[in-house]
Amino acid sequence: KKKTVSFSTMPNDRKINSTAACISFMLEGCELKKVRSNSRMYSRFFVLDADMRSVRWEPSKKDSEKAKIEIKSVKEVRVGKKTPILRSNGLSDQFPDECAFSIIYGDNYESLDLVASSADVVSAWVMGLRYLVSYGKHTPEAPGTGHPSLRTSWISSVFDLADLEKSGRIPVSRAVQLIKALNPGMKTSTIELKFKELQKASERPGSEVACDLFVEAYCELCTRPEIFFLLVQFSSNKEYLGLKDLLMFLEVEQGMEGVTEEKCLEIVGKYEPSKEGREKGYLAIDGFTRYLLSADCSIFDPQHRKVCQDMAQPLSHYYISSAHSACLLEDNFWGRSDISGYISALSLGCRSIELVLWDGPEGEPVVYTSPSAASCVPFRTVVGLIDQHAFAASAYPLILCLVVRCSAAQQRLAAQCLRKTLGEKLYLEPPNPAASYLPSPEQLKGRILIKGKKLPLGCEDSEGEVSDEEEGWELAQRLGQEEREAPEGGGLRRVRLSRELSELVSLCQAVPFQDFESSRRGQHYWEMCSFSEVEAGRFANECPAELVSYNKRFLSRVYPSPMRIDASNMNPQDFWKCGCQMVAMNYQTPGLMMDLNAGWFRQNGACGYVLRPAIMREEVSYFSANAKDSLPGVPAQLLHLKVISGQNLPKPKGSGAKGEVVEPYVCAEIHGIPADCAEHRTKTALQSGDNPVFDESLEFQINLPELAVLRFVVLDDDYIGDEFIAQYTIPFECLQPGYRHVPLQSLAGEPLPHATLFVHVAITDRRGEGKGHRRGLAGRRGRRVREYTSTKATGIKAIDEVFRTATQPLREATDLRENVQNALVSFKELCGLTPAANMKQCILTVATWLLHSDSTPSVTLNLAEQYPPMEAQGPIPELLRKVLTAYETMIQTSRTLIESADAVYGKLIQAQQAGMDFHKELHRIEAKEGLRGHKLQKALESFAWNITVLKGQADLLKHAKAEALDNLWQIHNAGQSCGIGRNGSASPEPSRLRAALDPIPE
Repeated sequence: KKKTVSFSTMPNDRKINSTAACISFMLEGCELKKVRSNSRMYSRFFVLDADMRSVRWEPSKKDSEKAKIEIKSVKEVRVGKKTPILRSNGLSDQFPDECAFSIIYGDNYESLDLVASSADVVSAWVMGLRYLVSYGKHTPEAPGTGHPSLRTSWISSVFDLADLEKSGRIPVSRAVQLIKALNPGMKTSTIELKFKELQKASERPGSEVACDLFVEAYCELCTRPEIFFLLVQFSSNKEYLGLKDLLMFLEVEQGMEGVTEEKCLEIVGKYEPSKEGREKGYLAIDGFTRYLLSADCSIFDPQHRKVCQDMAQPLSHYYISSAHSACLLEDNFWGRSDISGYISALSLGCRSIELVLWDGPEGEPVVYTSPSAASCVPFRTVVGLIDQHAFAASAYPLILCLVVRCSAAQQRLAAQCLRKTLGEKLYLEPPNPAASYLPSPEQLKGRILIKGKKLPLGCEDSEGEVSDEEEGWELAQRLGQEEREAPEGGGLRRVRLSRELSELVSLCQAVPFQDFESSRRGQHYWEMCSFSEVEAGRFANECPAELVSYNKRFLSRVYPSPMRIDASNMNPQDFWKCGCQMVAMNYQTPGLMMDLNAGWFRQNGACGYVLRPAIMREEVSYFSANAKDSLPGVPAQLLHLKVISGQNLPKPKGSGAKGEVVEPYVCAEIHGIPADCAEHRTKTALQSGDNPVFDESLEFQINLPELAVLRFVVLDDDYIGDEFIAQYTIPFECLQPGYRHVPLQSLAGEPLPHATLFVHVAITDRRGEGKGHRRGLAGRRGRRVREYTSTKATGIKAIDEVFRTATQPLREATDLRENVQNALVSFKELCGLTPAANMKQCILTVATWLLHSDSTPSVTLNLAEQYPPMEAQGPIPELLRKVLTAYETMIQTSRTLIESADAVYGKLIQAQQAGMDFHKELHRIEAKEGLRGHKLQKALESFAWNITVLKGQADLLKHAKAEALDNLWQIHNAGQSCGIGRNGSASPEPSRLRAALDPIPE
C-alpha cells in the first residue's frame, strides 16, 4: 500500500464508542458484501429503518418488504466466519475473519452472511444489532435520550469536585489535568486538542469548559471501542455488567474456575469508579477497562509469580539462570568492570555467576575481564557483595564458577576469603558415592556451591597440577600472559591449583569432556563439563539425542564463543532444547536473546530454576531436539492469538528525526524446538496515533509447549534509524486465556509505563492435520485417514513381543480421543463457535437462540442423568435438529471414553512396565543378541521410543477422560444457570465428576 503523509490530527474514521453511536451509524447505513450459498458476493447498501424495527438492503430483486430482516426475528449475531457458507473453501482466503459477521434469524435459523470493509464496521453493526435484539420486545428509546447513565453521573460528579468556585465551569488546564489523572498515559497535547475541537464545534471558545463539554471530551477520549464492544457482548442491559454478567464473562471468556458473586462484588468494589455502581454491584465501561488493565487480569498466570514447580528433583533436572562475565558493563574487551553488574544479575534471579581470578597488584587476587589493568575489583569485595545479595531474589542454591588465573599463593588467599565471608553458606559436604544423582534445589536451599577444579585423589601436596580447559585464555593473551599457552603437541593446558581452593569444590567438580560413551561409563554425577558455544552447537546438530541423554545425569555449562568481543549473546534455546542446564548469558547486553532468557526464567517465581520437560528427564524416553513435527506422547497444541489493539505506544528511541506519529505493527514469535519456531505479523496500523487497532488473528502450532516461549515485538513500519518500539516475552505455560493486556517493555527489559497490547488468547488441542480455522465441513474431515501412533521393532524378539501386546490398546486410545475431539468440533461449529470455545459457551449459545424465540423453549436438557440428553419438545427447525444430533454424538463418544478409559489405560501401563523390566538387563541382552554399532543404536532408540509412546498415550488418555468429565460438569452448570435444564437437583459435584485416573509414576 502506498504510504501517504497526513497533516490532519483527526482520524478519518469515526470513533464508535457507545451504543448510541452504533445505532446512529446503522441509521445512516453503509455498503456491505452479501454472501450467497453459491459463495458469490454482492455489494448491497444496508440500513436500519427509522423505527429501528428492521434492517433493509438495496438494490434487491425481492420487493422491499422481503429485502429486510425484522429485529424481533433475529436469534443471534455472530462475528467471524462462523457459518458453513463463510467457512466454505471458495471464500476462506478472500477476506479476514474480523471482517465477516452473520445474522441468524427466523424460525428456521437462516443466516444472512455479510462481509464489511473493516473490523470497525463489523463492531458497529454487531454491537448495535445485539443491543436492539435485547430490547426487541419493547420499543427502544432514541439513542441519547432518557435519564443520565451511570457513567455520565460519575463524570459529572468528578467535574463538580473540580469546580471549586461552583460556577459550573472550570479552566481548560484543570480539565486537561483531570482527564490525564483519570487516564494515565494519555498525552496532554491529545486532550488539549480534543477540547479545542469541541469548543469550536459548539461555538463556545474560551479558557473555561462547562460540565457537558467535559463529559463529552472524557467519553470521546477515554472510551476504548474494543472494550465497549466486549462489555455489550456480555451485558444484559448494554450499559454495564451486573454481577451475573461479570461472573459469566470470567468463567466463559477468561477461563476462571470457582468464581462466585462475592468475588465479582470484590472486583466491582476495587475497580468501579462510581459510588452508585459500587453500591449496586455494577461494573460500567470505565471500571471494566480498569479491571482489564489491572494486574488481576494480566496475561501472565499469577500462579507462576511464586515458585510453583517441584523443587525436589535432582539439580541436573533444572535449567539454571547463568551469567557470563556479570561484572561487565559494556563489551568484552573495551568495557569496564563494575560490581553493580553482580548486584543486577543476582536481583534478576541469576543462580550461576562466573568469577575469573587474577593475580592482583597488592598481593591479593582480583576479578577483572577487561584488558585495562585499572579496571579490576578486589576479589574480597566481590565475595562480600555476593554474600550480601546471594539470596535476596531466590533462596535456591547459587553456583560460583571459579576460573583460576592467579598464582597458588593468591589462590590460598581467595579460599580463605570464601570460607571467612560465606561461612556456613558454603556447601562443603563430600558427595555421596552411593547416590546416582545430584541433590535437589530444595535440599540445597541457602547454600553456595563452588564449581572448579579439584586435585587428583592421590595428591598429598599443598598444591598440584590440573588440566585447564575453561574459557578465559583469550583474555589472558591480551593481558600479556602468553607464557600460559597450550603445550607442544596440542595437549590440554596445565595450571597449578592450591589444596585450599580444591577443598572448596564438592558437587560441581569441573572435568574435561572426552566423549559421550566415556561419560556414560566413567563420569561421576558430581562431575560437570563446560562446553564452548561452538562445541555445544556441534553436538546439538550432530548428536542431539546423546546430548539430551548426557544432561539427564550431569550438569553442563555452555559459555559464549570468544569471537563475541562485543559481548553479544548466543540463542539459549539452541542449548535448552538439548537439556543443557547452564547457558551463560551476557546480562549486560539487551536484545532478543536476553529477552528469551529473562522471559523464560520468570515462570517459576523468578527463582532462577526451571524444571525441564518430563520427556527430557525420564531415564528412558525418546526425544529428538531437532524434531520437525509433533513428539510421541506429547499433545501438540494450537495457540489462537488475536492482536486487538495497542495503547500509549512510544515512538522508537533512536528515531529523533521523526515526527510524533508511528505506524506500528506487531510481530508474534514462537521460540522453542525447531518444529515450533514461527513468526507471524499483523498489518500496519496507518496514521493511528498512540492507540492503534490491529484486530488480527494469528495461529501457531506448538509441539512441545513446555519449551515454547511467545515474544511480542512492536515495530515501526515508517521508521528513521530505529524501528524498535517495545517487546514482551512470556513462556507458553504462563499464558492466561481470554482477553488480556500485555505489559510492554523496552529493549533493556524495563517496563514502559502504560504501554500495552490488548490481545485475546485461546489454546486448544491440535486435531489431526491442518489449521483450526481451515477445518470446515464434516465431509472433508471424514475423509482424513486417521493416523495411529505405533511401537517400533527393536530387533530383540522377547522385547518386541511385549510391545506388540500394546498395538490394539494404542489404536483404541487414539480412537476414543479422536472420536470425542471430532464430535466436539462438529458441535461447536454448529453452535457458531470456534474450536477454542468451551462447553459452557456452547450450551449458553443454544439457550440464547431458544430464549429469543417467542414460544417456550423447544429444547431442554435433562439434568437428572449423568450424561444429560438434549430433548426436543415438539417439532424443531433443521438447524436445531442438526445441533441436537451433534450433541448426542458428542455425549455418546464422551460416555464411551469415560467408561472405557480405565481398562485401556491399564493395558498401556502394563505394557510399559513390562518393557521397563527389560531396561536394567538391556545391555546384557544386546550383547547376547550380538547387536553392535548402528544396529545397537537403532535398538536403543526404538526401545526409548516405545516406552515414551506408551507413557505418553496413557497420559493423553488420562487427560482426555478428565476433560470429558469436565465437559459434563460444564453442561450441568450451564443448563442450570441459563434456564433450559430440568431436574437440575441431580447435578453432580465437580470433584466427583473430575476424579481422574491415578497418575503414572515417573
